[in-house]
Amino acid sequence: MPGMGGKKTGVSGMAITGIDMTQEALELIKRGCDELLLEDELKKKLALGRPLRIKAGFDPTAPDLHLGHTVLLNKMRQLQELGHHALFLIGDFTGMIGDPTGKNATRPPLSREQVLENARSYSEQVFKVLDPAKTEIVFNSTWMDKFSAADMIKLAATHTVARMLERDDFGKRYKNNQPIAIHEFIYPLVQGYDSVALKADMELGGTDQKFNLLMGRELQKHYGQPAQCVLTMPLLEGLDGVNKMSKSLGNYVGITDTPQDMFGKLMSVSDVLMWRYLELLSFESMATIAKWREDVANGRNPRDIKVLLAQEMVTRFHSRRAAEDALAEFEARFKQGVLPEDMPEIVVASANGAIGIAHLLKQAGLVDSTSDALRMIQQGAVKLDGARVDDKALQLPAGAVVVAQVGKRKFGRVTVQ
Repeated sequence: MPGMGGKKTGVSGMAITGIDMTQEALELIKRGCDELLLEDELKKKLALGRPLRIKAGFDPTAPDLHLGHTVLLNKMRQLQELGHHALFLIGDFTGMIGDPTGKNATRPPLSREQVLENARSYSEQVFKVLDPAKTEIVFNSTWMDKFSAADMIKLAATHTVARMLERDDFGKRYKNNQPIAIHEFIYPLVQGYDSVALKADMELGGTDQKFNLLMGRELQKHYGQPAQCVLTMPLLEGLDGVNKMSKSLGNYVGITDTPQDMFGKLMSVSDVLMWRYLELLSFESMATIAKWREDVANGRNPRDIKVLLAQEMVTRFHSRRAAEDALAEFEARFKQGVLPEDMPEIVVASANGAIGIAHLLKQAGLVDSTSDALRMIQQGAVKLDGARVDDKALQLPAGAVVVAQVGKRKFGRVTVQ
C-alpha cells in the first residue's frame, strides 16, 4: 500500500506531492460531495501522513452496477490515488436484514443464496473503477456471524427508540401509523458497528445514508475509537433527469451495457443534466469542465461535450477502441444519411417536467396511440438516439432533445418542452 510521500497524478489530473499537499488533497476529496463531516477532523487525519482507512458499504440487493453507483466508487478511486486504503464492504449480513432507507415500507430481506450470488457479481464489476491492488473487499458477516444474542442486545442498548425515530423515513412511517419492524432498527446499528470492526477513518455514502454514517461515528466513540469522518455524495439523477438512477425505473446506464447502448444513452441526456454527469462521473479537471461551460455559453454545440462524456465513460468501462467504434456508429447513423435528410423537427409538451416514452411517441405522431407505442417497445422497434428502448416507463425530462425512431421508416428529432 503506497504512503502519502512522493509525487503522483490522480484520476482528476491533479499532481499530489507529499503530506504538505493536504489542502489540495482536501479540495479533490470534496469535489462533487454533498457534505463533509467534519472537515477540521479530516485535515488532522490527512496531516498524519499515513494511508487512511476509507470505508464504503454496498448491500448486494441487485447484481448489476450502474453509473449512479460509480459516483461513490469514483470518490473511492480518487482517495486511492491519494494513497489511501479502500475498504469495499459487501453487506452480506445486513443484506439479509434489508435496508429500509428511503422506503415507506419494510423491505423484504434476501436469502443467503441471493446475497452471495449478487456479491460475486459486485466483486467482478467494482474493479472497472477501483484499483484492485489498493482495494480490500470485506464482508460484514465475518464479524457479525460471531455475534451472540447477548452481543446484539448490548449493541441495541447503545441507542433509544426516540433516537431511531429521528431518522427521516422511520419518523414519517411512525407518524403515518405505518409498521416498522424491530429488525429495521438493527440495520443502522450493524452498519455503524461495521466502522468499529474495520477501524474506519472515513466512510462514504449517499445523502440518504447520512443517519447510518453518523451512527458509525457514535458507535466508534462508544467503543473508544477515534470517530470516522463522513463524506456524503449526491444521488445521481437518471436519464429522465428527475428520479434517482435506478434499474427498476429504467433510467439507468449500466456499467456492463454494450458500448453502443452506453454511448447512445449518454447522448440522450439533457443539456442541463450533462453538466451534473460531468461533475460527478468524469475524471476531467474542474478547470477543464469550466472551460467547456464557457465554450458552450459562447456558442459551442453542447452535443460536442456530450460526445466527450460518452467517449470517456465507454473508454473507462470497455476500451478506447470501443469508444471510437461507438462514436463512429453514432455518427454514421445520425450524420451520414442513415436517417432521412428531411427528418421532421418535433416539439412535445411535458407534464411536471417530464414525459413518458409512450406519450412522447404519440405526441410526436410516430405512433397512433400510447398502446401502440407500448406494443412497439415490447417488440424492440423503438430507439432513442440509436439505443433500443426496453423500458415502457421511461421518462424524458424537459429540455431533452432526442432522435426517436419507430420501426425502420418513422423518425423525428424530438424536443421536450
